[in-house]
Amino acid sequence: MPEADAPGHQNPNPSEAAATLTSCSSLVSEQPLRSSTFRWFLAGWSITVAGSAMSPLALAFGVLELTGSTAWLSAVLIASMAPMIATMILAGGIADRYRRDTVLCLTSLGAAASQAGVALVLLTHQHPALLLPLSASNGVFQALTTPTMRGIVPQLTSGSGIQQANSLLASARNATRLLGPSAAGLLTVSVGGGWAIAADACSFLLAAGCFSRMSLPDPPPRGEDSPTMSGELRQGWRYFSARPWIWSVTLAFAVFNAVNMGVWNILGPVIASETIGADGWGLVLSARGAGALLATVATLKLLVRRPMAPALCLMTLASAPMVLLGVHASTAWLASAAFAAGVAAEFFTVAWSTVWHVHVPERLLSRVSAYDEFGSFASIPAGQISVPLLAGVFGTATVAVAGGAVTVLAMLLPLLLPSLRGIELPLPKGKKSQRP
Repeated sequence: MPEADAPGHQNPNPSEAAATLTSCSSLVSEQPLRSSTFRWFLAGWSITVAGSAMSPLALAFGVLELTGSTAWLSAVLIASMAPMIATMILAGGIADRYRRDTVLCLTSLGAAASQAGVALVLLTHQHPALLLPLSASNGVFQALTTPTMRGIVPQLTSGSGIQQANSLLASARNATRLLGPSAAGLLTVSVGGGWAIAADACSFLLAAGCFSRMSLPDPPPRGEDSPTMSGELRQGWRYFSARPWIWSVTLAFAVFNAVNMGVWNILGPVIASETIGADGWGLVLSARGAGALLATVATLKLLVRRPMAPALCLMTLASAPMVLLGVHASTAWLASAAFAAGVAAEFFTVAWSTVWHVHVPERLLSRVSAYDEFGSFASIPAGQISVPLLAGVFGTATVAVAGGAVTVLAMLLPLLLPSLRGIELPLPKGKKSQRP
């Protein structure tokens, strides 16, 4: 694929996609589970996300038990988020430069060590300031892991098997989202948050063992004229910025994530405490997780040749729970809307991941995805700060409803680009196109 197409007319080139999919010798058939390397990757991924699903609840209650202070909890969370965002772009360059299985092994071992340190601080009741550098380390390891994970799938499968692989990975993630918090709650109540964090540290060790059994090809040898790391990052930026079908969706999710994290994660519990209560809010969150799991199971078989228009249109359903929060809807209505939002979000996630794996060259995948992740996530702190301030001026209900309207516009505007609407995915041989 050329390094840059004519501005405004970037459309994925099928010949580039074919070159990308055949660029490494480890590609297998369209049945990812037939590959032992993919099975080890899936096992390591599943163990990692299972531990990570337990960590937020355990950390929150562990820090509150140690300090009794929400200010300390906020400081610990910021200490993790800020380094993650700051190092994400560099992490993309590292993931494209070195063997991704090696990077995953090292980051898993590093995360195991830092989480073990967090567990030790909580269990031995040390000063909470010790949690800050450990949380910062966790943020860095998470930043390294995300683009590395995103770049591996095209090295393990091809064709329509890419969507199946993404669906399997998403199914594992969503299953752990349903079970992980409950397991963390039981551990926290019975033996304390520190032991739940210790279990997370052990999960990273197990994941490192799985990733060590993978066998990915070495990257091409580097010559004296090979670009530096900064040069490689500039290559990734040129590719990202020259393709509106990528950065338009990144900008849309910068808006969506800022609004959603502010309205749903901050105003949601506040409004719920005055309307449906904590038990009702828990049911709503569970319904969202159930919808996400159903969607990822369905995408194992549901194949759409041009997925981006239906995926972004479905994402407008994610605004419904915010609007219903604002009008103080009942638990049943909120749970139904949250279920639909979960379905929409995971259908989009699988479709978008598959589009990336098919149409972005594997050699650039981690770098370009790092810019996408950075652009999508960097706005979250702004949303978390501004939404409560706006709610103080205009009221929580008004801000929640307005937030829902803003996210609808954000999801639909990228569809004005023909290059985005026209993106196609491969279907299995003999299967008819399922056009929306």
